[in-house]
Amino acid sequence: MKKVEAVIKPFKLDEVKEALQEIGVQGMTVIEAKGYGRQKGHSELYRGAEYVIDFLPKIKLEIVVTDDQLDPVIEAIATVARTGKIGDGKIFVTPVERVIRIRTGETDNQAL
Repeated sequence: MKKVEAVIKPFKLDEVKEALQEIGVQGMTVIEAKGYGRQKGHSELYRGAEYVIDFLPKIKLEIVVTDDQLDPVIEAIATVARTGKIGDGKIFVTPVERVIRIRTGETDNQAL
């Protein structure tokens, strides 16, 4: 099993969710986040004063999938979330040792 963490632009969330549902992903966690990467934020002009925006709004998705679902999930996120502009985000993949569904006690793949 693998945990896929994706940091994407907020306006891409619905498209990514639909793409993941189409390939059979049954659940995910969505976290509103702020951060920056290479773009290092930007400055805005508001009522004549310049403000530096260090942290930009992002969405972080956390999805645990079986090993055979991994490549389609990565491909779906990367394809749908890509705008071609700076700040599109990143995808991180880490191994998951164990999963337990609290309600039923099911473990690992059955718990997904």
